[in-house]
Amino acid sequence: MRTKTIYYCTNCGNETPQWMGKCPACGAWNTLTEHAEAPEKPRRQTVPQGRMDRRPKPLSQIVSGAEQRFFTGLGEFDRVLGGGAVKGSLVLVGGAPGIGKSTLLLQICRVLCRDQKVLYVSGEESESQLKMRAERLGVDEEALLIYAETEMDEILRAVNETQPDVLIVDSIQTMYAAENTTTPGGISQVKDCTMALLQLSKQTGVTVFVVGHVNKEGSIAGPKVLEHMVDCVLYFEGERSGPYRLLRAAKNRFGSTNEIGVFEMIDTGLREIPNPSEVLLAGRPKGAAGTCVACAMEGSRPVLAEVQALVTRSFLNVPRRTTDGFDYNRAALLVAVLEKRGGLRLSDCDLFLNVIGGLRIDEPGSDLPVAIAVASSFRDVPVSDELTAIGELGLTGETRVVSNLELRLAEIARLGFTKCVIPRNGTESLTAPKGLQLLRVRNIREAIEIALG
Repeated sequence: MRTKTIYYCTNCGNETPQWMGKCPACGAWNTLTEHAEAPEKPRRQTVPQGRMDRRPKPLSQIVSGAEQRFFTGLGEFDRVLGGGAVKGSLVLVGGAPGIGKSTLLLQICRVLCRDQKVLYVSGEESESQLKMRAERLGVDEEALLIYAETEMDEILRAVNETQPDVLIVDSIQTMYAAENTTTPGGISQVKDCTMALLQLSKQTGVTVFVVGHVNKEGSIAGPKVLEHMVDCVLYFEGERSGPYRLLRAAKNRFGSTNEIGVFEMIDTGLREIPNPSEVLLAGRPKGAAGTCVACAMEGSRPVLAEVQALVTRSFLNVPRRTTDGFDYNRAALLVAVLEKRGGLRLSDCDLFLNVIGGLRIDEPGSDLPVAIAVASSFRDVPVSDELTAIGELGLTGETRVVSNLELRLAEIARLGFTKCVIPRNGTESLTAPKGLQLLRVRNIREAIEIALG
């Protein structure tokens, strides 16, 4: 008997009975993958006892209340979550293999187990392996329960027996539902298991943390609908060869998605870095051409990062443009503005742009420091070590003011910088912090002359 197949879109999760080059739902090309369709079987009761009353109710009879938050013990983790984990929420933590996802979640158990019961379910490591990892991290709590299992029904039964406050599932790609005959890790299996965990968190109030792997494109492995099902999607980023890790929120129903958490991977686990600006500026070369310090807002926190640019004469018909940590199209726009409005001949030069420390800057306030770094490298004239820049550039070369300028200037002054180039328009009434001189400019040409003069 031939097995019936169905096609899933890896971009949006849409299902179609036949293959198409273009997904009819989201319009993406070549994203439909073939999977065996699970036979129709009556599903067993998978949600533990204690279900809430699910009858429809009038809106006026529903009691609204603020979400109940609790701290995980890692301030940077709580910052990204929006001030702590929310009771009854489903949080998805994604990242490349070996980046530190399991270490992060096992490390928060040290504080969570002081007043809560935690069940850690592992489908990738044995109980003895988890024990060795916990000893290395200094986690030895009686309230931490370890369970090596991959079948979802058994996991839900263990939750019903132990009644934990927090459930950690590592990872969702290794879990499977017995009534689904497809391969564990497949799209339908991941969806079924996530749906079971979603019902568990909403109907019993258990906070669930789920580990998810990422594919080669950098997104959570599985259908895009998986990210719509959970309350919070966190990405753990960083170079495996480097010590620093960044935690970002791609989705958060209970807080902002602009916050980041910075960690350092050491022998005993992850160490918080509450002041990332000092770390990102450590080792900055003195008196070198092609560098400038930018101040970006990551949520409510200003972060200073070093922008480096290298401009060299090109021997190719089409000069190279390479960026790391900065948007490529935005860099191309700034190059055009510098050539047209700044008087720099960059059309026959290779350009390499890099943001030090693995930080990615995606806001207009970084336009001015990036342009100054490029001009510094082109003229081979260093920028003063005590100078920073903040501002957006328009296509006519004018400088524009950006948001949260007072917070940025306070952070710049705190780190010992004495000069800052800012737009003139919109900052006439702005008062500079003590010890910081504001250099107001109207356009990119003035900014280059002041920064490199």
